[in-house]
Amino acid sequence: MSEIIAEQLFKIIPKAAELYHRLILVVAPSGTGKTVALKQTGKNIGTSILNVNLELSRQMLDLTEKQRPLKVSRLLDDAVNSIGGDVILLDNIEILFETSLKQDPLRLLQGLSRNKTVVAAWNGSIDGDHMIYAVPDHPEYRRYMVRDFLVASPEVTT
Repeated sequence: MSEIIAEQLFKIIPKAAELYHRLILVVAPSGTGKTVALKQTGKNIGTSILNVNLELSRQMLDLTEKQRPLKVSRLLDDAVNSIGGDVILLDNIEILFETSLKQDPLRLLQGLSRNKTVVAAWNGSIDGDHMIYAVPDHPEYRRYMVRDFLVASPEVTT
């Protein structure tokens, strides 16, 4: 399955430059090859993958609970901007859904993708014209219309 996703990414990364938000989401359930596809893509374009959970957790260690929601966006922006290149690969973004951080994960990713192409692994699924994260009664549940960004997924054909 990772080969399908990597092939989709190869085709749509150039298309992202035409969008206002240069955002590509790799949407698939956990364990379906998103990380492998990102690694393969990174190797092909000469960039590394940013582990968002690890980086933000490390940077927020010294912050109080009240400071974290106020600074998470800036910390993520700084981490992305510290990586050279025009294409940024993000994996393990689950921390962005943490309810105590009070963030809108899609909005954060869209903000990052204004000046660089951002490819992010999204643990979830596609349901018609909606993208879903978690299940409806889960506190981190999110449901978004699939628009204003590109999607690579084994559930979608390009």
